[in-house]
Amino acid sequence: MTDYVKLGLTKRRAWLAGEIENTYARLRQLVADLEALDATLLQFDPSLELETIKPKAFRPPSDWAHRGEMSRLVLSILRQAAEPMTTRDIAVEMLVTRALDRNDQKLLRLMTKRVGVALRGQQGNGLVEAESGPGQYKLWRLTR
Repeated sequence: MTDYVKLGLTKRRAWLAGEIENTYARLRQLVADLEALDATLLQFDPSLELETIKPKAFRPPSDWAHRGEMSRLVLSILRQAAEPMTTRDIAVEMLVTRALDRNDQKLLRLMTKRVGVALRGQQGNGLVEAESGPGQYKLWRLTR
């Protein structure tokens, strides 16, 4: 391996390791803040069950998908698929691609809706078609 490639990769690894340490430090601080807030809440109402307070719902950032990006990603996933896929399968693949938690049901529902909208738009353009799948699910595939 040439020296400049090795140097570049070494710098990149050091940067990523630093980012991971900073993320863990931030997470530790958030947990400590949450514990302090919980203790304060319990001082005002000792009978309060903290588990009943639901976390704020995930809202994707405004730059999560720029115009046409969702459709491009959905079509890319379908191009790589060996067989037709359900909307939910495509949404799961999208979450994996974006390194998001695929076990988060709210996020999965949101992504499934967004993928469905993109698929119906591409169906109108004639790029994808749906066929009956198991149960009430549609299986999507490329027409070309």
